[in-house]
Amino acid sequence: MTRSITLLGATGSIGASTLDLIRHNRSDWQVEALTANCSAKELAVLAREFGAKIAVVGDETCLAELRDALEGSGVEAAGGARALCEAAARPVDMTVAAIVGCAGLAPIMAAVANGNTIALANKEALVSAGDILKHAVEEAGANLLPTDSEHNAIFQCLAGNEVKEVRRIILTASGGPFRTLSAEQLQSVTREQALKHPNWEMGAKITIDSATMMNKGLEFIEAHHLFPVGLDNIEILVHPQSIVHSMVEYRDRSVLAQLGPSDMRVPIASCLAYPERMETPLAPLDLAAIGTLTFEKPNEELFPATRIAREAIQAGGAAPATLNAANEIAVEAFLAGQIAFTRITAVAETVLAGYSAPAPGTLEDVLAIDAEARKRAREAVETCALV
Repeated sequence: MTRSITLLGATGSIGASTLDLIRHNRSDWQVEALTANCSAKELAVLAREFGAKIAVVGDETCLAELRDALEGSGVEAAGGARALCEAAARPVDMTVAAIVGCAGLAPIMAAVANGNTIALANKEALVSAGDILKHAVEEAGANLLPTDSEHNAIFQCLAGNEVKEVRRIILTASGGPFRTLSAEQLQSVTREQALKHPNWEMGAKITIDSATMMNKGLEFIEAHHLFPVGLDNIEILVHPQSIVHSMVEYRDRSVLAQLGPSDMRVPIASCLAYPERMETPLAPLDLAAIGTLTFEKPNEELFPATRIAREAIQAGGAAPATLNAANEIAVEAFLAGQIAFTRITAVAETVLAGYSAPAPGTLEDVLAIDAEARKRAREAVETCALV
């Protein structure tokens, strides 16, 4: 049976992996909507290839270019924040939410409100608005499928079991490209070095987050919302090979692990086919060739991001949204050459220490917290840049 799908963030790394899977299973899918921030020409090419009904750019200044690129195709073109939400709200069998950052919050909420099944690849939605999003999912009868490799691994390990049977969830982390460096060596890390992840091909923001370990800190918060086992029962373990994507320990001390190639098409395929399985164009996992799987505790002295994230979710309220926003600005500043690598988490921690707000009750509250935290983070970046 052909199923309908909307892809929010079609031109990013998650979007490319999703479309590759659809390309290999073309008769199974009807593409309803594809969106991007601006990449109008690339979006138009994809919309034509997959026969999308509508293509949307979040940046309305790119709409004219999109219309020109789609001329004669029969694909509708639209632009702007409202158009993104309207596209997300279209009734489909599945919405893949892959817009990076808080820009994805409103479209995700629009998809949820329509009762869609959401393959969630935007971790900021749960980090910044976890309780609000979960309430909306419950109210609308929507279905949330985790697409991050770690959370999807946990989801697979929980299949057929109840959360009350879980003793511990273990999130694995590659440790990034700098886990063996000294504090002195970290001071001189360059943008180019930080963008070279040893195992994964990802977008710039998430690659830097992986290098600082903030990605794992945000995933800790995300896991707390997705799998209610208690904060004390979620742990992080560094696994440099990125073969074991996460583990679940049950109360009888059985530990189930999900293994697979370091390729996002594996967890995406799990979501697309759920509750069944689908073929992927990937080589089989060759454990004999890999030879050894190693594990170690995270070094929170050199990489404090996981500690900072844990403290943020323990504090609750506006802290997780504040952390997420401040980190986004700090990563942007590092990529722009404004601050050193080690200042990324310093900026986030500075903003967290200096700003508090009531717990958000609505999406508007989250966006207000986000805006204020970004403002304060930019001020902190300026201070860091002067040091």
